Amino acid sequence: MPRVVSIGPLHRKDENLQRFEGRKAAFVHDLMSRSNSSSTQMLTTCAERVASVIEKIRGCYAADVKSYDDIELAKMMVMDACFILEFIHKISVGSNLRLQDQYIPYDLVLLENQIPFFVLEDIYECVIYNFEERLSLTAFIHPLLKYTNLFQGRIKVGGSRSDFNHDHILGYLHHCYQPKNDISSAFPSSTVHSAVELDRAGVNFMPNQDAKWPMAMEVQMYRSTIFWFLFKPTLTMPTLRIDDFTELILRNLIAYEQSYVVNPYVTSYARAMDMLIDTHEDIAMLVTSKVIVNHKGSNEEAANMINRICKEVFPEHFFYTEQWEQLDIHFNSYWPRKIVKLKRTYFSSPWSIIALFAGIILFVLTVVQTIFTIMSV
Repeated sequence: MPRVVSIGPLHRKDENLQRFEGRKAAFVHDLMSRSNSSSTQMLTTCAERVASVIEKIRGCYAADVKSYDDIELAKMMVMDACFILEFIHKISVGSNLRLQDQYIPYDLVLLENQIPFFVLEDIYECVIYNFEERLSLTAFIHPLLKYTNLFQGRIKVGGSRSDFNHDHILGYLHHCYQPKNDISSAFPSSTVHSAVELDRAGVNFMPNQDAKWPMAMEVQMYRSTIFWFLFKPTLTMPTLRIDDFTELILRNLIAYEQSYVVNPYVTSYARAMDMLIDTHEDIAMLVTSKVIVNHKGSNEEAANMINRICKEVFPEHFFYTEQWEQLDIHFNSYWPRKIVKLKRTYFSSPWSIIALFAGIILFVLTVVQTIFTIMSV
């Protein structure tokens, strides 16, 4: 449910969102005032472009939009598209926005709060091309995606030739997380291990640098510097930012994958994180490893959020099977298994560590006493 602004017909009549309609008109006025053409002429041109594809627009909505006639629906599309373009312009130039406007980027990636991408493209060509450099639409909306990027680092921008292939803004955000080439999928037959369990078995976690795709997880094997016959695996992964909007973005991307014919890479990523994270200890360990940046109130809250994401979601694909099986093979090999058992037995709590060292000291003292006793005889 949008917090501030309604986009498209599904929430148009919501009373809580009606208050923003006046401000939406002000955004449209600001957009038109930057054009060299008259506002009336510009809006008429936009309306004609939209009217020519009105049946195609109706076909984009599963919900019944028959309550709106063609003129009302066309006007709605023009107003919403102009508002989106002007809002993106304002955040790109650093304009001062009201406090409630901080929620707008997240309203614009709600699955039920979209307009077709081809409508946005038509209005962009009618209006923006008149007074700004001819960037592709995807490049133009990049400042918006900075707010909704799940990961640390720069989000990629698609080329202009791919602009017409997206369903809407949420669809384009989803496209940004896709690999260049399809990846085979299968569910791992191996046991699932949490991040803490893998850490005890000697697995390191590191942010990925030059990943093949934004959500890539790769296992790299490094030979131990102390024991040359042992290999220490490192799982590289994108650095996930966890804040108050992470769950909203993930849920809408997953809902998009379930509603459209697209590969469920985000669902698979969320499932992989759910496998790694069981408790707040897993979050703490991944934060220390710099593969999670946690802006939530606590690690427990972040862990609960990750565990909620995939509830009642039954993914048919998993794109990290090879990596998970590599980790399981390492976990079940002789030395890592012994190390895990040792850590669980003697290093599971501060008291067990103290008891271990006390036992070692007592043993050493006993040996020393025995030696001195023998020497004194």
